[in-house]
Amino acid sequence: MREMKKVLVLEDEANIRSFVVINLKRAGYEAIEAETGEEALAQLRRNPDIKVALLDIMLPDMDGFEVCRRIRASDSKIGIIMLTARTQEMDKITGLMTGADDYVTKPFSPAELTARIDALYRRTGGGVPLDTGEISQPPFLLNTRNRTLEKNGQRVKLTQVEYNIVKLFMDNPGKALSREEILDSVWGRDYFGELKIVDVNIRRLRIKIEDDPTNPTFITTVWGYGYKWGF
Repeated sequence: MREMKKVLVLEDEANIRSFVVINLKRAGYEAIEAETGEEALAQLRRNPDIKVALLDIMLPDMDGFEVCRRIRASDSKIGIIMLTARTQEMDKITGLMTGADDYVTKPFSPAELTARIDALYRRTGGGVPLDTGEISQPPFLLNTRNRTLEKNGQRVKLTQVEYNIVKLFMDNPGKALSREEILDSVWGRDYFGELKIVDVNIRRLRIKIEDDPTNPTFITTVWGYGYKWGF
């Protein structure tokens, strides 16, 4: 029997939550529902096989950013999508910087939401065979079998999106990659979102891997174009 693909849906408004759940079921997912942040965290403990979490920001207890932080503190592999209001530009940036992989603005179409979840599910390794091997570019060692990165022998905690960005860079050392190339490669050609998501994830990566994130030497900016893995 084929294992159901589980998605956590954290949304306190019952009508929006049921709309999301119905559409996820149609797309072949099992939706695990939660109304509050605490309930969402409890559901994740009960269902460790959840691959993607959909988090609303405005909640009755802790907000979605805090839920995202707590999830990331214990799980770097799960894919996280924030639900934001169309006008709240800072919410998008805050969500990505706290560890989210993507955001969907309300109101959204069922097709857009399921496409985003499908893409993120694929990137988190859902049903995809893993590579075998390592890429060594001192001080970094990328293990493509278990999708981990070490710097000077110390494990760097990466989200799956961050891992995919690093792998793209390490597969193309010294090559300038445009923001569009990075977006297509990591998020997929069918991605609906904005180029800004690339910049925010690069900023987050630099904080994790650079000796001095304000003066990066590993991921350098190619002005007006994109980024380069500085080897």
